[in-house]
Amino acid sequence: MSDTKVIRVGDDYDVVIGRGVLSEVASRVPDGAQRVLIVHAPVMAAAAERLAEQAAVQGLEPTSVELPDAEAAKTVDVAARLWAVLAEAGFTRTDAVIALGGGATTDLGGFVAATWLRGVPVVQVPSTVLGMVDAAVGGKTGINIAEGKNLVGSFHPPAAVVCDLDLLRTLPRADLVAGLAEVVKCGFISDPQILRLAADAEAATDVDGSVLPELIARAVQVKADVVTSDLREAGLREILNYGHTFAHAVEQVSGFSWRHGDAVAVGMMYVAELARRSGLIDELLVEQHREALQLLGLPTSYAVDGDVDARWTALRAAMGRDKKTRGSTLRFVALTAVAAPTRLAGPDETLLRAAYEAVLA
Repeated sequence: MSDTKVIRVGDDYDVVIGRGVLSEVASRVPDGAQRVLIVHAPVMAAAAERLAEQAAVQGLEPTSVELPDAEAAKTVDVAARLWAVLAEAGFTRTDAVIALGGGATTDLGGFVAATWLRGVPVVQVPSTVLGMVDAAVGGKTGINIAEGKNLVGSFHPPAAVVCDLDLLRTLPRADLVAGLAEVVKCGFISDPQILRLAADAEAATDVDGSVLPELIARAVQVKADVVTSDLREAGLREILNYGHTFAHAVEQVSGFSWRHGDAVAVGMMYVAELARRSGLIDELLVEQHREALQLLGLPTSYAVDGDVDARWTALRAAMGRDKKTRGSTLRFVALTAVAAPTRLAGPDETLLRAAYEAVLA
């Protein structure tokens, strides 16, 4: 691929993917802004300082706030602290937010932008694979509450998304690999070429190589195509939640100690096992899931330290609060083949439990 790739999301905004493109961020703040709030993950402090300097050169007044790490940032208390900062700094509806960090940072930054004065512009600057291919693109924003992940949020498309691949050099390998679960997901639901490229695990995890940028661009293109057709998840967009029903339950029950991508990997195995038992796919496709994930070093089983039955009760209750649930009917995104997603509504409880037992370590 060329050094920089620009993917248009409908008629709304661009996703810029390249090396050294952090310098474009300040220029992507919409005209008319006088102030910009830069919220950033702890590891992005130096990059946030660079963005503040660039904003000042653009004639903007920057305010920077460091967030708690990972999912600890996505709380009502942190959002309220940022609202107070915006109020004290006199932010108006034409001012903007820049969110610099992983998926939790972009989720929170987008949510604060969506709710301040009923909506101000946000420029998303994801610094992780997960953030680049999933959280920052599509306009979903949200925070967590004790009862579940992302249950409070809004749809708020960004003014732009800038993915500087150089930022991935700060990423621990375990986090990079976890982010690839969302890439593999895009391969299974839409783009089989992703699965072929990801089969070379060494190339797929090489931050300085050419395969990882192509994987990221392909996954972003899948998401851009889907959200362009269905911004508010009225139908098609639900396919992006492949593997997420079980994954979000795992995250919640673990107190968000699981990496999101690791949970999604196990979640894809769960729904593949469920789909096989429901007669949608065969064992060969289940094994294709397992092989694709294991090659990258992603988990394909779920270890329970304690009572297996009690854990299932907790997971089942958490799945009942999934956003795709309608009434008391659980709804899953499943496959009938690679790149052929469908919905699986109201599977029998015995099948739900059997799929759980199939993914137990």
